[in-house]
Amino acid sequence: MTRLLDAQGLEISHEGHRTRLKWHRLRKQFADPLFSAEVMAEGFAAGASMELDLRVRADGGFVVLHDKELEGETTGHGAVAEKSGSDLSDIRMQEGDRPLILSEDLAAMMQSTHPAALLQFDMKDDYEAIGARGVAHLATHFRDIAASVIVSGDSLDLIVAVKEKLPHLLRGIDPTNKLYDIRMANGWKAVETELRADLSGPTEPDTIYLHWPLILDAANAGLDMIALCRDEGKRVDAWTFTLKDPEAGFSEAEWRNFSALMALKPDQITTDEAPATERAWHQRI
Repeated sequence: MTRLLDAQGLEISHEGHRTRLKWHRLRKQFADPLFSAEVMAEGFAAGASMELDLRVRADGGFVVLHDKELEGETTGHGAVAEKSGSDLSDIRMQEGDRPLILSEDLAAMMQSTHPAALLQFDMKDDYEAIGARGVAHLATHFRDIAASVIVSGDSLDLIVAVKEKLPHLLRGIDPTNKLYDIRMANGWKAVETELRADLSGPTEPDTIYLHWPLILDAANAGLDMIALCRDEGKRVDAWTFTLKDPEAGFSEAEWRNFSALMALKPDQITTDEAPATERAWHQRI
């Protein structure tokens, strides 16, 4: 387990630009258990940027899980959306036999944090599944939390609904899958047009989440997606860059990609190996 208040793995500074390293699925390092409350508490104390996934429950609340089905991540069985909070109380994470984190628990854990801490709620269900009841649940439990929260997802209807109910929360959108499809069908100019439309759309996003290979492919084709977003006052999170061998650092291919990404100056890079990435960067620079 990572050490409390160890300040490694928070950010990289390069050519006057600060790029935060976001802890993917509440993992500071890949050896940490998935969605660890202990690592989250550490991140809150250290001022880290972190991400967790939320799945809607049958009672309108949420649980910190990535998959639609309980199998794989937990000891339970069946669809998450068919379970209430009480149904999930005896289910454990497969890693470490830990209880699941419900949204009610999460709100209680977020009452006191470092002022720089940022927690991304990556909503894995769309607005049709979550509905007004789920958005109202978020409003009830996260209206007055101390921590900084950004709510993200690929369902634009959901992000608009969150904006209307919780206008003070930051918002993010992830158009990656759509942009990949547009590139294949119509090319990079169409990608640029669609991205510009999203930036000025009704979600009014603070952050745009983009797959890092898409960012590099676009740059190689002459489209700087990060600069485009920043010109519109938006931040960019490049996801998810994780070293294959954190002890050895960057392979030559990883270094080429990561240094090219850093040259484009993303605001944040999502990774499962934040301290190792920071360490490997300083070994190369």
